[in-house]
Amino acid sequence: MASKRNVEDEILDAARSCVEAFGVRRTTLTDVARRAGVSRPTVYRRWPDVTALVADLLTRELRRILIAEEVDAEHDHGEDVRPRLVRHAAGVARAMLAHPLVGRIVDTEPELLATYTFQRLGSSHRAALELVEPAIVEGQADGSIRKGDPAVLAHLVMVTVQNTVTSHRLFADVLDPEGLVAELTTLLDGYLRP
Repeated sequence: MASKRNVEDEILDAARSCVEAFGVRRTTLTDVARRAGVSRPTVYRRWPDVTALVADLLTRELRRILIAEEVDAEHDHGEDVRPRLVRHAAGVARAMLAHPLVGRIVDTEPELLATYTFQRLGSSHRAALELVEPAIVEGQADGSIRKGDPAVLAHLVMVTVQNTVTSHRLFADVLDPEGLVAELTTLLDGYLRP
């Protein structure tokens, strides 16, 4: 018998396929159940509606990006924290800009992100802060990151990356995605530099 975690991942994978193909508004929990090969009650027991399912899906995908782009101190012996943290943030932005699900939602249904853009932190924000804030503390200790409240600096780094990704269409006439990431890199490096 499949574990609860495997069933949830199968459902989230099916939801990702549906949303990428049809968008959030045209995806139903019945569609997701069918694509995942599970019963509708199996889906409804876990998520009351598509919005809740997509919120969990986005959290999973963003956590995967964060883990894949995590600042890896073991591969950068002797290098100060600031350049590693800035590369990490740029890698997260690059991955989010290239991610089909994130792109679909940002381009066609950005209102789904409004609560997490303007009103409150979600679990993926907290996961990002759990990586960024300790790196800032470490960078302040090695002298590569300016003084200041690490929580404040971490929040601003996270929000800057998020807003750059969600606002990328505003730059389309002047920058391609790689150029946008390069400018973000310059911005974050300047903000964090002592």
